[in-house]
Amino acid sequence: MLRLALRTLRFRKGGLAASFAALFLGVLIVTACGGLMETGIRADAPPRRLAGAPVVVTGDQSYRVPKSGDAEHVTLPERVRLAPELVDAVRAVPGVGRAVPDVSFPVAVLGPDGRGPLPMPERPAGHGWSSASLAPYTLTAGREPGSHGEVVLDVRTAAAVGARPGGTVDLAVRGTVERFGVAGLAAGRPELPAGVFFSDPDVRRIAPRQIDALAVFPVPGTGTGELAGRISAALAGHDATVATGGDRGHAEFTDVRPAGEVLIVLAAVFGGLAIMVVVFVAASTLGLSVQQRQRETALLRIIGATPGQLRRMVLGEAVVAAAAAAALARPLGPRAGRALFGQITGHDVVPAEIAFRQGWIPPAAAAGAALLTAVVAALVAVHGAATARPARTLVQASLLDRRLGPLRIGAALVCLCGAFALMLVTAIVLSGPVAASTAGPSAMLWAAGLALLAPLIVPVVAAALRPALRALPGNAGYLALLNVRARRDRTAAALTPVMLATGLATGLIYLQTSQAADARHVFADSLRADAVVTSSTGGVPLGLVDTVRATPGVAAASALVTSTGFVETPRLAGQSEDGLELRGVSPEGAGATTAVTVTAGALTDLRDDTVALDVRHARRIGGGVGVGDTVTFRLGDGAKAGLRVVALFTTRTGPATVLMPAPLLARHTTAGMPAEILVRAAPGAGRGRLAAALSARVSDRPGVRVAGRDEAVAAQAEQERTGASVNYLFVAVIIGYTVITLVNTLIIAAAERRREFALQRIVGADRDRLLRMITVEGLIVAFSGVLLGCAVAALTLVPFGIALNGSPVPGGPPWIFLTVVGSASALTLVVTLLSSRAAMRPHPAEVMASPA
Repeated sequence: MLRLALRTLRFRKGGLAASFAALFLGVLIVTACGGLMETGIRADAPPRRLAGAPVVVTGDQSYRVPKSGDAEHVTLPERVRLAPELVDAVRAVPGVGRAVPDVSFPVAVLGPDGRGPLPMPERPAGHGWSSASLAPYTLTAGREPGSHGEVVLDVRTAAAVGARPGGTVDLAVRGTVERFGVAGLAAGRPELPAGVFFSDPDVRRIAPRQIDALAVFPVPGTGTGELAGRISAALAGHDATVATGGDRGHAEFTDVRPAGEVLIVLAAVFGGLAIMVVVFVAASTLGLSVQQRQRETALLRIIGATPGQLRRMVLGEAVVAAAAAAALARPLGPRAGRALFGQITGHDVVPAEIAFRQGWIPPAAAAGAALLTAVVAALVAVHGAATARPARTLVQASLLDRRLGPLRIGAALVCLCGAFALMLVTAIVLSGPVAASTAGPSAMLWAAGLALLAPLIVPVVAAALRPALRALPGNAGYLALLNVRARRDRTAAALTPVMLATGLATGLIYLQTSQAADARHVFADSLRADAVVTSSTGGVPLGLVDTVRATPGVAAASALVTSTGFVETPRLAGQSEDGLELRGVSPEGAGATTAVTVTAGALTDLRDDTVALDVRHARRIGGGVGVGDTVTFRLGDGAKAGLRVVALFTTRTGPATVLMPAPLLARHTTAGMPAEILVRAAPGAGRGRLAAALSARVSDRPGVRVAGRDEAVAAQAEQERTGASVNYLFVAVIIGYTVITLVNTLIIAAAERRREFALQRIVGADRDRLLRMITVEGLIVAFSGVLLGCAVAALTLVPFGIALNGSPVPGGPPWIFLTVVGSASALTLVVTLLSSRAAMRPHPAEVMASPA
């Protein structure tokens, strides 16, 4: 039977090509998402600057979140530094030949006039010259830096600024501008980052007691593993980890593991949705292809084919198509995954240091999913023809409609019940952007349930359109209505991809725009500043706050430091592994520049070891804490801090935050400085005059600039759009797949009607009359598909909007909806007309004489 099926493939090339395309693109998408998942799980980051050190000792970035139930281990967001006394402890370990401390801090290279950092492809980082040998960097010109006031530049940085040995260069380090002599130039491997190397005394002055990593070299004869074990034993009880091999990259790039978790979530969400779409689309395409051969299978039964032979024939064709699709997609899947990964790193969603990894598991899983989908779809599609009596099968093949079977109705009910349950969870249980995790899958379940029930929906839509169609001139509307009612199953199969494309495109796009609009609203509502002072050199010095506050027209000014931390004691009920948002502020200006309402205490008391809590947090810490109580926090760099509560407050929008003194929080961040200064204008002082006065006051500060409120809101919106661009990319991939399926389905649906068109032309209908009838049919299909797609989108977006911000109306411009609806309708009409015209191209007599 399989040989017979293969020999007759030329008579059903369209159906085979459609099935192959659906499976091939599906395997490609699933393989790409699987590669992203594997990359996130592995989270590999080859060491770069520390590649020359066999053993690397760093602070322990892992933290066990105190919460009820199983402990959650997370990666701390700030660099955990080593205690300086641990350097001597490591050097005292037997087998240690050399231990080199490594320090990194941001550096901005200023222009010749000392104003503003120069635009460079890569911002360099500052290090001590003693750590240059770790990569290694080697001198290409000049000499090592002296004891004070000299640096060595890497050759790329020197070329960008035009520096040469013997010259000078102005550098902004930790908010302070200094002029250094250029002692020499150094070069390393092409993949090494740009760097500025200071003398070790200057490093101790710029970054006192800061040790980011300790590179350890063994004495000859001591193995790396043996030495690492000895060091681990010597540092037991200290917040330090010992890394060898590939783990040294994690010691160098502390943000790789959190980035891997982000990549896992991203790949899981969109990969899971992609799998659902692929399975549904591929199964629908295969089912439609087999359904169109019902007359052929009925004739085979009549001439003696057994049910088992029919199943093997259809199953063999499906397996061949799936295997061919998987084989062709195998070499292309990793390339697609790498291309998606490049877009993700290019938009700074994850750092570029993480290495793309894809082994045999993602392609194998994608191929297995394709084969399973093909087998199940083929068995379900051929079940009726294989089990019914041969004569009855032939009679059913001549009918255009059949009753829906209990299996299909049951599957539809399961999908609709699942979608309804997810809708309730989205609207009632979840809140904020996290509701998108259930809203996306619910869209697919709504679409699947409505698609399975589409044959029952088509007559209802046709009855509603009957008055409008009967009013059309001529009999095109009447004939189209008769065809739609008679070809209920075929019409349902044609409108399903229209519904899928419209519903998923509208739902998924507006999920993103709604989140972006809500984020903009929250940021704008929480921003009480009339101007924001920022710096392109890595941060603003704390001392600049007093200068800004003394500017005429300024009512209040506050530094802003952001980080993440955890409550240790008393325990915070329901503490998330994502931690709490910590904000460092200045007590003199926090009340005027922060969108909070103080209910107890005063923000002006935020000095030294104090904290102000949102009342939502205060109620959940222990049995409830108030002003005067002490709460122990674990800050972002792992340091413990017992802080006295001096104020309680409420916020109108946004997540609950924790306010701390800016100097306290800044000491425990990687940058070590505030990111910006928030400024509130005095009564009567306009925002324009305030910005001009501030710009004049900080004009002697290189890299420092003043942005108005509107500019700050616009910059935040642009940042949100950049972060969401990757989500749009994944959405575009899924929508593109559904659009291709739409085209495939309409083409094979038109090809099936070749004999119908030929017979109508034989009895007197001309081609123009048929095209007018087909145009009306296409309009009915487009209208029905768009209508059901809008229902899918509404059932997805309304509960999500309620969970996000309480509004059932999605955020985003209406032109998105109009574009989706217009594109889906136009594509349906164009493809229907072109494919139908192609089906009518052969002479009617040739079509009637050809095999059915």
